[in-house]
Amino acid sequence: MTASEPQLKYKRILLKLSGESLAGPSGFGIDPHEAEHIAALIKRVHATGVEVAVVLGAGNLWRGATGENAGMDRATADYMGMLATMMNSLAMMDALERIGVVVRVMSAVEMNTVAEPYIRRRAMRHLEKGLVVIFGAGTGNPYFTTDTAAALRATEIGADVVIKATKVDGVYDSDPKKNPNAKRYDQLSYMDAVSQRLNVMDSTAVTLCMENDMPILVLDMDDQDGLIRALMGDAVGTLVTHES
Repeated sequence: MTASEPQLKYKRILLKLSGESLAGPSGFGIDPHEAEHIAALIKRVHATGVEVAVVLGAGNLWRGATGENAGMDRATADYMGMLATMMNSLAMMDALERIGVVVRVMSAVEMNTVAEPYIRRRAMRHLEKGLVVIFGAGTGNPYFTTDTAAALRATEIGADVVIKATKVDGVYDSDPKKNPNAKRYDQLSYMDAVSQRLNVMDSTAVTLCMENDMPILVLDMDDQDGLIRALMGDAVGTLVTHES
């Protein structure tokens, strides 16, 4: 990097995307056009030189809580959710490969015909070589969300930050879609995020980040310039750290 080029604040990121980000207007299923839109964003981020890992949720296909509320065994419902994250991961892999990005999907549940098994050191080598790595199947264990999987994988691979891309431009004290006077936070502490139930990530994920000093940046996934500016160190979205 030359002296005239901008300096990156983050060199390795874990991008957490909801499953709903892949859905079309119905909010359900996988819309190839939405996958292409997100792939273009990831390609743009990757082109800056940032090492990119991705974790996708599965809410567009299945929620474990839905099955549990209907009387289904919780572990079974959660394993179904893990398989749904793999469907999303493969859709994202395909969208990225079609625009020239080299990708590896790594699964916490072994399915060797469609993805590599998750091996921490191999994942880190992929990132060092400039590949985008998508982590599927959550943590591989029931009772944990994909938020927690994102926090865990980010810590394991030595990411500089977890970036949670949402439909709003940060964390608010109430729902900005329902309350026009909702206050947006520029910065939050982990403890405030948990104690005030601010819906940053689930409490297990936030606590894991807190214990490992892993910053969480919440921003609007549709603001592509905002994400690039955040990588350069500009104040974008809401940053969650030990300090408020």
